[in-house]
Amino acid sequence: MKKLFLLLLLSTVALFNVEAKKPKQPKINNIIYMIGDGMGLAHVSMLQIEQKYAPSAFDRAQNIALTKTYSLNNRVTDSAASGTALATGYKTNNSTLGLTPDGTRVESIIAKGEKKNYATGIVVTCYVNHATPAAFYAHVEKRGDNKGIINDFMKSNIDVIFGGGTKYFDEHFKAQNKDYVSELKNIGYNVLLDMEQIPSVSEGNVVGLFAEGDLPLKRNGRKEYLSEATAKALEILTNNVKNQKKEGFILMVEGSQIDGEGHGNNIEGVLAETRDFAAAMNVAMDYADAHPGTLVVVTGDHETGGLSIPSNKTDFTLPESGISYGFSTTGHTGIMLPIYLYGTGADRINGIMENTELSQALQRMIGVWEEAPAK
Repeated sequence: MKKLFLLLLLSTVALFNVEAKKPKQPKINNIIYMIGDGMGLAHVSMLQIEQKYAPSAFDRAQNIALTKTYSLNNRVTDSAASGTALATGYKTNNSTLGLTPDGTRVESIIAKGEKKNYATGIVVTCYVNHATPAAFYAHVEKRGDNKGIINDFMKSNIDVIFGGGTKYFDEHFKAQNKDYVSELKNIGYNVLLDMEQIPSVSEGNVVGLFAEGDLPLKRNGRKEYLSEATAKALEILTNNVKNQKKEGFILMVEGSQIDGEGHGNNIEGVLAETRDFAAAMNVAMDYADAHPGTLVVVTGDHETGGLSIPSNKTDFTLPESGISYGFSTTGHTGIMLPIYLYGTGADRINGIMENTELSQALQRMIGVWEEAPAK
């Protein structure tokens, strides 16, 4: 009996020593959350093929996982439900933003970060009250409720937001006999209405609205807006963290118009938007290289178009037979999507998971996850 007790004691001590010797995981201060709207694995594969397999930002990923995208009421999600899942860690019905089906308000990683003294930002190529960006600050039953979404934005305290949407802000505030620029300035924002103004700011609270609705498509002259706006947002957030003694920052960047080009079954458009998104990814990954403690997370909200890349011939004993790009739908599909991870903590997200589990994992990494109270 004494020998058994001694053996158990020694085993416990050895186990304690092993646990004590485990290296402490590096702290994550900053999360750059990048969402390719409508971007699936075939979109990335097409980019690789068209670049003749030269390394792209996607090849820089240090770890890869998979996410399931269905919503609570549909096996094929829309951007509102998937955006809510990625932002908050809760699934909901299609068309709903920031609410569960019973009406419970669920807060996003950005909203929770604000309360925990994190700087926050959003950069998109759509209008800023569109479904995906709105999922990070709004709580409305219908994604088309622009009045409710803009009201929630005005209360969000997000440090920096770049995108389009002047007509929605104008309509909303004109109905109240108010001027939207003045209203934004009244709550502390530096308001930019021209992309040429982007270099003029380096810190503080900034709203950039650069189009009436969505920004122009990449193939219609958007130039390098997404990568440049991402770099500027990172500069502003970095300075805000330093000068305002913040814990770190959370930045969401969306390649918004991959989705629209997929809906239109436009191969050249999908390729241009995916390539543009990859350029913004490189900006984020370069930032992570220069700023340890930064995690870059890249995924999609759903796949659009059912893009496939078949061989032009079925006899695979032949040499190169050529390929085709084809779409199976003008809508969304229900396939799983890859998650690309880079930087500090890239090894901490693995396997096949719900889109909600990805959000919950990110929230836990910075200490903001907590269950929403039941209604």
